[in-house]
Amino acid sequence: MPVFFNFFRRIMNDTNRLMALMLLTLHALLVWGEASQLYSALFLCHYGFFLLWQPVLHQGKKLTWPTITTVVAGAAFAFFYVNWWATAFWIAGLFALIGGRVLSSDSAKSRLPNLLAATYLLTVLLLWVVPKLLHIKADLEAATFLLTYILPFLPLTILFLSARGKGVVPSQNIDFFYTLLIFLLTIIVILGGFAIGVTWQVHYVKLLIYVVLGLAVTLVALSWLWNPSETFSGLELLMSRYLLSVGLPFETWLRKIAAHADFEPKSGDFLHESMREFAALPWVSGLLWEVENAKHQVGDTSAFISTFSFERLHLTLYSRWQLSPAMYLHVQLLTQILSEFYEAKRREETISQNTYMQTFYETGSRLTHDIKNILQSLGTLTSAAEQTNDAEGDARLVELIKRQLPRLNQRLAATLTKLEKPSIEKKSQAKVATWWKDFRQLNTHHQVQFESPAELPKDDIDPEVLDSVVDNLVQNALEKAKLEANMQIKVTLLPTPHFCIEVTDTGSAVPAETAQLLFKSHVSSKNGLGVGLYHAAQQANQAGYALSLVDNRDGEVRFRLEKLESETA
Repeated sequence: MPVFFNFFRRIMNDTNRLMALMLLTLHALLVWGEASQLYSALFLCHYGFFLLWQPVLHQGKKLTWPTITTVVAGAAFAFFYVNWWATAFWIAGLFALIGGRVLSSDSAKSRLPNLLAATYLLTVLLLWVVPKLLHIKADLEAATFLLTYILPFLPLTILFLSARGKGVVPSQNIDFFYTLLIFLLTIIVILGGFAIGVTWQVHYVKLLIYVVLGLAVTLVALSWLWNPSETFSGLELLMSRYLLSVGLPFETWLRKIAAHADFEPKSGDFLHESMREFAALPWVSGLLWEVENAKHQVGDTSAFISTFSFERLHLTLYSRWQLSPAMYLHVQLLTQILSEFYEAKRREETISQNTYMQTFYETGSRLTHDIKNILQSLGTLTSAAEQTNDAEGDARLVELIKRQLPRLNQRLAATLTKLEKPSIEKKSQAKVATWWKDFRQLNTHHQVQFESPAELPKDDIDPEVLDSVVDNLVQNALEKAKLEANMQIKVTLLPTPHFCIEVTDTGSAVPAETAQLLFKSHVSSKNGLGVGLYHAAQQANQAGYALSLVDNRDGEVRFRLEKLESETA
């Protein structure tokens, strides 16, 4: 018994097996059910397998009372009132459902059972049902044996193919367009064959040839008119325009929405103006939309309501009449486009806000870096004052302070100006010789070696940028010297046509992971590298200089700041 129930459960979950059982019971009903005591049992079996197989209602879906009423009414009608015309339309419907699956199926393996079933239904329809409608017996007596005993092997093949398959065959979705097209073509074959047979009184084989050839010629003509040439689009363009413009000037409305997206800076204003355009359509009574937990309404309400929900936009449309299915899909497409425009405006606002905050952050970080360098220079002067013990040293200190305090005051004033007006930055100009002399005097008391060529470069430089960047490199090296004994620091002005200076120390190398990100992002480091160098590189780049790490190995860590050639030209 468990084996039987397991087999029964597998059949109930396999659409191909259910389709095969439905076709076998249909064959028995057509061949042996007429004027037979088994008609009731065969009909109930066939109708039951059809309900289990049909692709409209899934097995797990809860049945409503209208659905139950429709199923029972259909069974009662077919049970008490059935004829060959009803049978012909019923088989045409089954053929359309299965044929639609054939056209929409992807793999050849899943298409084979549907092809066999469609072949069986079409053969039964043309060689059994239509002759019954025309009351033809003599013309098809040779086909009786074929239909009665040979044709059932097609559904049996489907049954055995499914039995050998692995796993449970999932239920396929129904393609409404293909199904409707196949059903209409099948009805044309039935009615055309009946009309020609009644009118011309020809042999049934000739009748089938006339109908099939006529249908083939019609389909070929329609396929040619669908897209006849490169210069004439044909019915395809007309159908596409109709589907995109049913009840609504699609291109005009979309152009207005795009215009609002260009002119309205805020997403809320854009959405409100777009809804006004939507409400101005003649068949729209009013609109109610909810976005960001706020409700807005345009126009009046009506008894015909359609709802559309997207990521953040929830729209209720009040129309002047009930929307057709095609119109509903069309409006859904338009509202989805409107929602995408709205999301794009929201992303623009977010990016703009992030850009503003990033600019504010970068400006504040850079100015903080400048103030830190100024404070370091003041610390250098303080350290020099603490190390002076004689009159000669005091005189040199006073001279140093007289020269450096005005420079520090200028740098501090420039920094305050940038803080008040970040968008306005003035570049100062000075000679390399003047800046180099002042920089050496400021750092004379440090254990820093200075080297320069006999003839210094003649081009002008920005002293504020050099003070900030080179001071940062020297201070980082001094902080590193506190952790590593016997480390030497050297500042070299290279004999190049354009300005180029290097700061070298004999300490340990910068870790490879840190060196890769040194000038690209903020990098935390125990000896002060990372954040300051990132802002120093940004400041140098904006002023036309390039800051780089040219050597990075134990005993030689070399940073280079050079003026770009485009700036020197």
